[in-house]
Amino acid sequence: MRLDTVRLPNGAIATREHILHPGAVMVVPVLDTGELVMERQYRYPLQQDFIEFPAGKRDAGEDPFNTAQRELREEAGFVAGSWEHLGGIHVAIAYSNERIDLYLARQLQHVGANLDDDEFLDILHVPLERALAWMGEGRITDAKTVVGLLMLEKRLRGG
Repeated sequence: MRLDTVRLPNGAIATREHILHPGAVMVVPVLDTGELVMERQYRYPLQQDFIEFPAGKRDAGEDPFNTAQRELREEAGFVAGSWEHLGGIHVAIAYSNERIDLYLARQLQHVGANLDDDEFLDILHVPLERALAWMGEGRITDAKTVVGLLMLEKRLRGG
């Protein structure tokens, strides 16, 4: 967290609080059956479970693709034979410099999860249509997951 003093376009002085973030990744894993690998995970700030794609923070100096491979393996227990970078998003531009790189992972092979000591989550295999329905019903509200679902749907429909 940082507090800066800034000069506004009109010359006035103001303060701005913002979070400096090392960056993150999210993986959209698609099984050969077409089902998506998702997670149900409790998120403390909102005191509830969320359905999300595997994701995580980059280590200092770590390449985003290496982070994606690590997070897919650690959280969901899969390695992928095919990867595609879907793009990057900034999820909280008003108060953070966080960028999340999104990857599509296919040709998945289950090798077993290796969760951090403070991670507790359930792995779900979800058809895309069900995940889209959950999004429409408000069951999936995590911004990065919503973007990932929409990008995947567009990609699969030839967009």
